[in-house]
Amino acid sequence: MKEIRAEFIGSIERTHNVKSFRFKIDSKIEFSPGQFLQFIFDEKDPKNKALNKYLSFSSSPDKNYFEVTKKISESEFSRKLLLLKEGDTVLFKMPFGSCSFNENYKKIGFLVGGIGITPAISIIEYIVERKIDTDVVLIYANWTTADIAFKEEIDSWSKNNENIKVTHVLANEEVRKEGFRKGFIDEKLLRDLIGDLIQRVIFIYGPPVMVNSVKDLCVKLNYKSEQIKAETFVGY
Repeated sequence: MKEIRAEFIGSIERTHNVKSFRFKIDSKIEFSPGQFLQFIFDEKDPKNKALNKYLSFSSSPDKNYFEVTKKISESEFSRKLLLLKEGDTVLFKMPFGSCSFNENYKKIGFLVGGIGITPAISIIEYIVERKIDTDVVLIYANWTTADIAFKEEIDSWSKNNENIKVTHVLANEEVRKEGFRKGFIDEKLLRDLIGDLIQRVIFIYGPPVMVNSVKDLCVKLNYKSEQIKAETFVGY
């Protein structure tokens, strides 16, 4: 783990309330797809939880920049992010987390909700860019289509890579189109969509309630605990 200072180079609007923030680096930083970093907005007080928060990488480690993505709220941290101007520098600690991708994984599945998509994006982008033959199933839960972050990227990856299959699960909207299901991530949906579930390493990212319920569901389906990699997203 190390501290680095990086230059803000711009933001990207992903949905009506989700934005990505990119930072330029002078030399490649070492992190595994799926890991996260810590913003240090308050350098005088490292214990300031309001301003020194953790966010997942939402970009492959092979880029000449790194990206993080956040659901924008009324928090002081969100306001600091939105006030960043090109050329501003920020201190970071990185990397953190063991819920990351290993190239030895031949079959993986993502069960993610909302802003929990960010580490999945880092992992899938890495797989696509390096042309790794890992078979990927992504099940991404949101309230409506307007809440789907990175939809353009996800659609492109699944369209152009036969080993990447995507299903969007919408709680409050019914879309009569291939690749969409109405409802929630539940037992019936998993049995329908991932017939070889037991053969996959499963990554679960999202809000605590969602992560805990999906982990319990995987255990109910006789999944081995060592095949489940889960991380909760709090404080958003």
